[in-house]
Amino acid sequence: MAKRTFSSFEIFLIFLLVMMTGITVALLSLLFITSGTIENHTGFPSTQGPPATQGSAAPQNSTAPQGPTTTQASPIPSTPEPTLFQNFSGYHIGVGRADCTGQVSDINLMGYSKTGQYARGILTRLYSRAFIMAEPDGSNRIVFVSIDIGMVSQRLRLEVLSRLQNKYGSLYRRDNVILSGTHTHSGPAGYFQYTTFVIASEGFSNRTFEYMVTGIVKSIEIAHTNMKPGKIFINKGTVDGAQINRSPTSYLWNPQSERARYSSNTDKEMVLLKMLDLNGEELGLISWFAIHPVSMKNTNHLVNSDNVGYASYLFEQEKNKGYLPGEGPYVAAFASSNLGDVSPNVLGPHCTNTGESCENANSSCPIGGPSMCVAMGPGQDMFESTQIIGRIIYDKAKELYESASQEVTGPLASAHQWVNMTDVTVWLNSTHTVKTCKPALGYSFAAGTIDGFGTLNFTQGMTEGDSFWDTLRDQVLGKPSEEIKECHKPKPVLLHTGELLKPHPWHPDIVDVQIVTLGFLAITAIPGEFTTMSGRRLRQAVREEFEVYGMLNMTVVISGLCNVYTHYITTYEEYQAQRYEAASTIYGPHTLSAYIQLFRVLAKAIATDTVANLSSGPEPPFFEELMSPLIPNIVDRVPAGTTFGDILLPANTIYRVGEVVEVTFVGANPKNSAENRTHQTFLTVEKYEATSATWQIMHNDASWETRFYWHKGLLGLSNATIQWHIPDTAQPGIYRIKYFGHSRKQDLLKPAVLLSFESTPSVFEVITT
Repeated sequence: MAKRTFSSFEIFLIFLLVMMTGITVALLSLLFITSGTIENHTGFPSTQGPPATQGSAAPQNSTAPQGPTTTQASPIPSTPEPTLFQNFSGYHIGVGRADCTGQVSDINLMGYSKTGQYARGILTRLYSRAFIMAEPDGSNRIVFVSIDIGMVSQRLRLEVLSRLQNKYGSLYRRDNVILSGTHTHSGPAGYFQYTTFVIASEGFSNRTFEYMVTGIVKSIEIAHTNMKPGKIFINKGTVDGAQINRSPTSYLWNPQSERARYSSNTDKEMVLLKMLDLNGEELGLISWFAIHPVSMKNTNHLVNSDNVGYASYLFEQEKNKGYLPGEGPYVAAFASSNLGDVSPNVLGPHCTNTGESCENANSSCPIGGPSMCVAMGPGQDMFESTQIIGRIIYDKAKELYESASQEVTGPLASAHQWVNMTDVTVWLNSTHTVKTCKPALGYSFAAGTIDGFGTLNFTQGMTEGDSFWDTLRDQVLGKPSEEIKECHKPKPVLLHTGELLKPHPWHPDIVDVQIVTLGFLAITAIPGEFTTMSGRRLRQAVREEFEVYGMLNMTVVISGLCNVYTHYITTYEEYQAQRYEAASTIYGPHTLSAYIQLFRVLAKAIATDTVANLSSGPEPPFFEELMSPLIPNIVDRVPAGTTFGDILLPANTIYRVGEVVEVTFVGANPKNSAENRTHQTFLTVEKYEATSATWQIMHNDASWETRFYWHKGLLGLSNATIQWHIPDTAQPGIYRIKYFGHSRKQDLLKPAVLLSFESTPSVFEVITT
């Protein structure tokens, strides 16, 4: 490897990195072992729901959750099960949707791991969408939940299951409940327990964790309450123009004979379930399609659900006419699949300084290196790209939905195991075995991807380490063992996370594997991001296993980002190339083979009706006293002579369709509204109805036409700017924009309280062109 030289600026960055690493390690050591920190010990006990909407503050002396509530036990009364009508052909179906947005300021956005990408407002709310399917006699049921978050964390799942058990007894369990993240990269972080993710989140936010757990559970409760007899129909189709493979050189490492079986290096098939009640009333849909929700770039600071969220928005607005976004009975989930190497930035990677293609094994430009190699979406900006890709997905889903005619029939089943993924023996054939590894991240992990590059001098495709970074790692974190380095070859180990155990393990050892079946449909719950070919191999293996034991013609779908997050899973061949996805395959080169073996076991158990004989496996941990957020809570203040919600810059008096209304108010920190939820929106756009002399809400902060920006000042001062991008459908008339929030107040020697407020409205007129 050629000797690397560093510029003065790079030397300064390296020095800064060393200093920050030392400070971070010191803070971690301090914060993880102390108990009087800011946020972990002001949250609500895990048996409680969200903060009360009346009153101004969370109890300041309440204690932190002491693990999932299933560990506290005495007999748990189950909620009485409503009587279910049994004499019909089909399933009992329940759908539910609930807000799970969390805080929209003073927290990292989860996905790009980009330092400084803090939330500073909201483009759309995030939702948990739950679907319950039960057999006519109610004996067997499954729950699928698609959540507008980056990924499901183990802590999140354990707490959700705990609260479900407290309310419903054994009705909803680890084997029949799937929690799947859509993988938006524009949702809040802070809800993890393993140190790698805690550091990336800059702490554990009990505020956001509680908000998410409460929303997920509420969506399931709504679905449970709304269950009714119905029918489910399935359809499949090809989606064109929405995706590219972002690591095509890795894909080419797969055998040519295997690649020849497929027409594309991405999975273009969408699988869709259409749900109706027995009267033909539409209930909802679930769609699985492989695409990364990264149309919104790593320069974005607004919380939103990205391209798949926009598809949900369009479908739900179409079916819930007359309702505001996030309201109405119809629920449409666009769930994640084997999206690991799939990008929505369909114009591909180009050097931002020269315009030439940088589609090469290192994703690097001749001038400027990898930081100049960026993939772009089809729109003029990331907002338009998000809508273009989202609409392509929506259009195909609408086509498949309207033509769906094949009814799903048959029994329901589920199988689940916890597995120690660091110690799986994989049988390659009848005589040869290999093993998985303790977790580790490779050098190319730090390079990022063409959707969001890293900030230091790493490139994709690195199969050798670097003496400088190795020495720095050894000094700060200790040396990786020869065992872990040997196990992960040809990956050069950058971070030996499986050997880093303080203050808590840096990556999970215990991982969920799970399958649920709905007649001839099998949903595999994948704890990470499978690449295109990895997903194809797993689907084929599971389908073949079902066939061996008599379950023929099964449709197998990959549901990604489920139950616990373990980064990426490439094929063995793709692993050799060591691009970003391979460097992020944390359990080593045989990870995919291990998962295929494990999911075969589950498929066989379902097919042979021997699920009861499966061992549950080693139970995962639930860690206490996690590091609190590095950004503290401070009192909100206003400029002299003003109050919260006062207008600083009013709207113009007249606007035309297609223009943007903008109003700026005296603001308060929006994260307060994740604790005190008196208001369910940060904004409303309202139209005056002369006939009734009332104001009608036309848009809220879940609308794609509105944007809420928070501008943080010094010493607790802040402004809030609301934009309304007037759509073509807007009717002429008198409108107003209102702002809602909560301010933090603390008197001397008294606990802080959160006070709700709403703004003076800013009134204007919309006229036709």
